Amino acid sequence: MCSRRRSQSTSVRRRPARAFVVVAAAVAIMVVVAGCDRGPAVTPRITPGTSTNPRAVVIVAADFQFSPPVVDLVPGETVVVQVVNGGLAVHETVIGPMPVQDAWEAAEAAVAGGPPGPTPVVSVGPGLEGLRIVVASGERKDVGWTVPVAPTGGPAATDGGWFVGCHIPGHWAEGMVVPVRFVGPDGVPLATLGAASGDTLRTPDQDGASAASR
Repeated sequence: MCSRRRSQSTSVRRRPARAFVVVAAAVAIMVVVAGCDRGPAVTPRITPGTSTNPRAVVIVAADFQFSPPVVDLVPGETVVVQVVNGGLAVHETVIGPMPVQDAWEAAEAAVAGGPPGPTPVVSVGPGLEGLRIVVASGERKDVGWTVPVAPTGGPAATDGGWFVGCHIPGHWAEGMVVPVRFVGPDGVPLATLGAASGDTLRTPDQDGASAASR
């Protein structure tokens, strides 16, 4: 009798554990299904900036990386690019397509022995838009800028799109580059850019010919 009671008692004690496993499995399945139902992430609706009411685009440089991981711009809008340097070294933001990034990388590599944050003269091809802001440690700089209406190397480009990069010698190689994503006022990307997910990120001048010498 005693052994039978112990067996029944053990059986009763185990049931809640089995029930817990079943419930946990059901919850896990619900979470997976809910995740599958979600569509691709869309940028929140953007109100494009104007000359009288520019939109603030905040970029933080620190620890050899930029934040946010993707910078959204609406072609033709006017923005105030606010660059905050939260690191100990001088950083910069160069906004433009790969030929512009190549040009800055080559120009600054030539003065790598000089003080941080050099401003060498860089020759880029005609029609290549871009913006460069050099910011010292702990500093913030605000620069007004009108995004090109039809950016060279923009949404329909095949050269990898636009980027925000830092070309203080060695900084790009450390990972100081994020993609630019051109979007409409509704926040929907204007075209699919492989570079927006980092698929085509490359070292400037990887193909062996610098934009500065083209």
